[in-house]
Amino acid sequence: MNDAGNSTLHDIAFASLRGMNLAIARQMAEIAPGVDAQRFFSMDERELERAFGIKTAVFSSQSRRKALDEASREMEWVTKHGIECIAWTSARYPQRLLECEDAPLMLYGRGNTDLDSQAVISIVGTRRATVYGTSFVERTVAELVEKLPTAPVVVSGLALGIDIAAHRAALNAGCPTVAVMATGLNSIYPAVHRTEARRIIDNGGMVLTEYRSIDAIHRGNFLARNRIVAGLADVTLLAESAEKGGAITTARLAAEYDRHVAALPGRASDRYSRGCNKLIADARAALVQDSDDIIALAGWPTRQKPSMPVQQTLFPELDENETRVVELIRTHGELHQNELAALLSLPFHVLAATLMDLEFKRIVAQIPGGRYMLV
Repeated sequence: MNDAGNSTLHDIAFASLRGMNLAIARQMAEIAPGVDAQRFFSMDERELERAFGIKTAVFSSQSRRKALDEASREMEWVTKHGIECIAWTSARYPQRLLECEDAPLMLYGRGNTDLDSQAVISIVGTRRATVYGTSFVERTVAELVEKLPTAPVVVSGLALGIDIAAHRAALNAGCPTVAVMATGLNSIYPAVHRTEARRIIDNGGMVLTEYRSIDAIHRGNFLARNRIVAGLADVTLLAESAEKGGAITTARLAAEYDRHVAALPGRASDRYSRGCNKLIADARAALVQDSDDIIALAGWPTRQKPSMPVQQTLFPELDENETRVVELIRTHGELHQNELAALLSLPFHVLAATLMDLEFKRIVAQIPGGRYMLV
């Protein structure tokens, strides 16, 4: 094994020590600056106790030998599968994450994304996303790509609902997206999103985790993963959430890291807007309604507007009935099918066909209660 490989081996082993995190590693480096990860495993137990002035089971030969043995197995796996190992001492380690004391000492990744990009946004929310939330995410990501001088990096957790909507919105808009996993890279979870994980890697994004291929999967991993999602970004956007859940935890962590937290407001009667509404009411998140609100909150620079704006048709190729429906919804907001029928004086079967065509064109969407909104 060459020097670089030997260094990575020891970094993996050191990061796997029970209870080890960024704050502890920094304290150890201050106390004994000459003891790097490689030397830590070559010194005997008494030398370590003298160097650090403490006695702990972590220093035992048995504990360190086990960590090295497991690291050797992991090195074989990451080498075989082309996994990038990013230690906290590496220039590739994301600088924003270095500001978080509980950050992991090692990240494992597939893909090639600038984790220190000028604009990074984490988008999180409920697994039971509605059209209201997913449409907002799609529109917001597309507008950020259009308005920012460099495409933003969109971070989320590859979960069902808002997470996967954020990744898909980024892929559709042509900007890199990072999926932070709660498992090793040998096990994409949920399995139904394996195709998206591959698309993310193939399109300039990254799949990232702190977990080794040999690490067991348990519920605590998913909560721990949230600190990375929050720590990687300038802004954490809560698109939809009930009052409790992983997305709320991510927003809370982002606030603790002194990052911007934004939330999409919703109706008081909507269960999956209550978490957002409460964060806004408690002044723990900024109310945002569009991409401009997010840009202003983050303080990101925008592209220079062209001197001669080009007039574009908002909804091209609509027939007369479709145009009338769109104009009514734009004027009045969400409307029930019966309200549309009364305002338009259209036979029910004609209106139903018109609404189906508009949904197919992704111009309107039906929301709970038989109402329709513009996408």
